[in-house]
Amino acid sequence: MDCKEAADEVDKTVTVMEKREPSQSQPGCRDGCKDVGAGCEDVVKKFQLSRLMLPDDANFMGNVHGGIILKMIEEAGSIIGTRHCNTQNGDRCLAALVRVEKTEFLSPVFIGEVVHVSAEITYTSKHSLEVQVKVIAENILTGAKKLANKAALWYVPCSLQNVDKVMEVPPIKYASPEKEEEGRKRYEAQKIGRMETKARVEEPMPLRPNLERHTVGFSQSSLIHLVGSSDCTVVDFVYGGVAMKLMDEVAGIVAARHCGTNIVTASVDAINFHCKIRKGCVVTVTGRLTFVSNRSMEIEVLVDADSLVDRQTGKYRAVSAFFTFISLDKENKPLNVPPLKIEGDDEQKRFEEGKSRYLQNKTRRLAEKERQQ
Repeated sequence: MDCKEAADEVDKTVTVMEKREPSQSQPGCRDGCKDVGAGCEDVVKKFQLSRLMLPDDANFMGNVHGGIILKMIEEAGSIIGTRHCNTQNGDRCLAALVRVEKTEFLSPVFIGEVVHVSAEITYTSKHSLEVQVKVIAENILTGAKKLANKAALWYVPCSLQNVDKVMEVPPIKYASPEKEEEGRKRYEAQKIGRMETKARVEEPMPLRPNLERHTVGFSQSSLIHLVGSSDCTVVDFVYGGVAMKLMDEVAGIVAARHCGTNIVTASVDAINFHCKIRKGCVVTVTGRLTFVSNRSMEIEVLVDADSLVDRQTGKYRAVSAFFTFISLDKENKPLNVPPLKIEGDDEQKRFEEGKSRYLQNKTRRLAEKERQQ
């Protein structure tokens, strides 16, 4: 997406946000009615939150951490998903994040800017819903706005009475049959992607300490975190945004160790939430380099959880994803990335797989740019 396309996207999004007005309670809202009525459908299907970016949200160069943006995206998705799924009779439920599609960080966000996150439900199946999110960063001194991020998230509603019980999702109205068919295709694609990823990442990530710079072992990093009440929903399971923030932190450490420069999140491949993480678990978040191009680094991040109370469960894989980071100079311009020194067949295999993903994403971006011209 070039500057003009991003500006057009910002204009469209901001216009929608400025025109939207609070709706009165109508038949189908949360005041006890059964079906979603036309008067409150927009309230149920759309949601926006805003927050000023503070020094605690950024690195030493003033760039807001990608994990902060991911956490806000998930908060907006969780709110709109939970609100929508509770518009019908039956058990009260909470929307649980199961997957985030590939997410591009289109523009950097800085301390002092206000981030506006707008979320909209774009597809529902019997037991899941898709939420598409746009992130606009606003410079409140100049009024300038920029499109910072776009993402698509998938949720399933879990009953508050029994968190293992997945509830049915109320259907939404589509603008056209074509829009519904496009959503169905995205739904089928994410189901396949989740199954393929789960099969690929079952093995634990071994520690590979190596004192030689620019090797996988040199930059591989882990973070251990005890899950507390502030990390969890009302049913004591970790918010997806909390896990994504930890993953971004670890990926950032790996990238910084490899480059020794200022680094920022460029994109995140599909994030898959394989199992719930309960309060009281110890999570180990581990990241390692898998592929390096001239200007970017792909980092595999795995989250393993281990209960301190229920020892019979044992350690299990909870979340997995690939993060892409770039290296920046003092003027926030891209720098070349040091080549990765490969050791052994396993690292070579992961490197080739990462290269294939890199080339596929590059081809997809070029095709999308040509289609929009």
